[in-house]
Amino acid sequence: MKRICVVGTGRWGQNHLRSLKAIGCLAGAVESRKERREELSSEYPEIVFHEDVDQALKAGYDGFTVATPAETHFAIAQKILTKKQHVLVEKPLALTSYEARSLHKLAQKNGCHLMVGHVLLFHPAIQKIKQLLEEGKLGKLQYLYSNRLNLGTVRKEENILWSFAPHDISIFQYLIGDLPEKLHSGGGAFVQSHIHDSTMTFLEYPNNIKGHIFVSWLHPFKEHRFVVIGSKGMLSYEDSSQDKQLLYFEKGIDWVNGEPIKRDGPTEVIDYERKMPLQEELQYFVDCIAEKQTLELANGRNAVEVLSILEEASKQLLEDQGTQKNTKDSNDDFFIHSSSVLGKNTSIGSKTRIWHFSHIQDNVTIGEETTIGQNVFVASNVSIGNRVKIQNNVSVYEGVELEDYVFCGPSMVFTNVLEPRCKYPQRGSEFYRKTLVKEGASIGANATIVCGHTIGRHAFIAAGAVVTKDVPDYAVMMGVPATQSGWACECGKRLVVDSKNHSECTCGLQYSYDSGVLSLIDSKDSKILANI
Repeated sequence: MKRICVVGTGRWGQNHLRSLKAIGCLAGAVESRKERREELSSEYPEIVFHEDVDQALKAGYDGFTVATPAETHFAIAQKILTKKQHVLVEKPLALTSYEARSLHKLAQKNGCHLMVGHVLLFHPAIQKIKQLLEEGKLGKLQYLYSNRLNLGTVRKEENILWSFAPHDISIFQYLIGDLPEKLHSGGGAFVQSHIHDSTMTFLEYPNNIKGHIFVSWLHPFKEHRFVVIGSKGMLSYEDSSQDKQLLYFEKGIDWVNGEPIKRDGPTEVIDYERKMPLQEELQYFVDCIAEKQTLELANGRNAVEVLSILEEASKQLLEDQGTQKNTKDSNDDFFIHSSSVLGKNTSIGSKTRIWHFSHIQDNVTIGEETTIGQNVFVASNVSIGNRVKIQNNVSVYEGVELEDYVFCGPSMVFTNVLEPRCKYPQRGSEFYRKTLVKEGASIGANATIVCGHTIGRHAFIAAGAVVTKDVPDYAVMMGVPATQSGWACECGKRLVVDSKNHSECTCGLQYSYDSGVLSLIDSKDSKILANI
């Protein structure tokens, strides 16, 4: 029997513990809180408890399940897959389709199973609906809809679409077997102005198949209803009902002598096995590990598809609150809030987001999937790379260049003139000193970067530091003026160089040290994410 370790023992993690114990595969658990470990050890005396994932990865498990907060999924899954271990991660697999795609490719590279917790794909009623569709009982599939409605619990971190709809999208993908060609999503934010409480998403699939997903946590009663319409009949399943019946309606419209005639046949109760979906899901994961089978359900590709659909729907929700703008040089696929200003001849990459009260001047280039926060100023002729994050209240002046994956913390400061005078203005490129921030560097909140210097790749500038000289790759800089206090891995963790001038991070990346320079030993492997 395979030995599985559960990462996270909170509300849903407890269900993982119980289900894996029931199928005889529970061997370990990761829980950072000492009091929680002590509490669970009396209930599960037969398993080993670990303080962190790094400790658990050394224990020789056959696989892991991850039931931690969504914002931690990517980092934990990446760590497990880097060690070539099988993993099931609760939905969503990651917070972006880009991160999910990188995990999927990492799993393929390392020959690991990567599964996402789309648990309703293992619900016996959904499995039965899939069987009936394949047998042709409904005829040609025409239309699906799902209502997932309730009163509370309102989330503060994610909107109703991301909280409820992943289940329904995964079911649509499973039953239809294709991606939507078009979708439209709209809704309302009532409790919190920036988080939608109710959304309706319409999807159009190939072969004229339509669907809609209605989700809300502001509804007077609970309703989890799923309906499938075909040319020969219709299916309805309501998980929120007491009897949880799967009903087949021999209803539809037939054309007789050129006239549409209603067909109103009998209603049939469809029998299905009453099994626990989570237990079925975990058993499937264990079986695929044990028998070295390919994951057909809820695999990495499925996770990427679901997140891609969620992102497109979310973009349209944001457009309801702001205004989509573009330029002739852009991909016409970015968001800029209506309170922000966009200059002339700017180039904005796909999926970039520019939020409230920001000002982008003329001739600016911004890459793909970059996020620019509130009250950000970007001066003329500035170049900003892909997947950069600029937090609130930052000014990026002319002469500054940010490469890919740069992080600029709230209220950090760039300068571009060494001897500024208001009485004797120094303007124009001949006065500006260039500042280059290389790939992956992070600049903490309220730090200052004096112009004319280069911040090395993946360097780490501490909050409040004042940088007055060039910064080496991977260096950690602290203080006023900033001095180097150590080294940081590409993933952000502190590094220790041993007596052999070698350093290995817990994420698996290795470095060599020579004459004051830290270098990545295997640069090819380190760019798993950047090259995808």
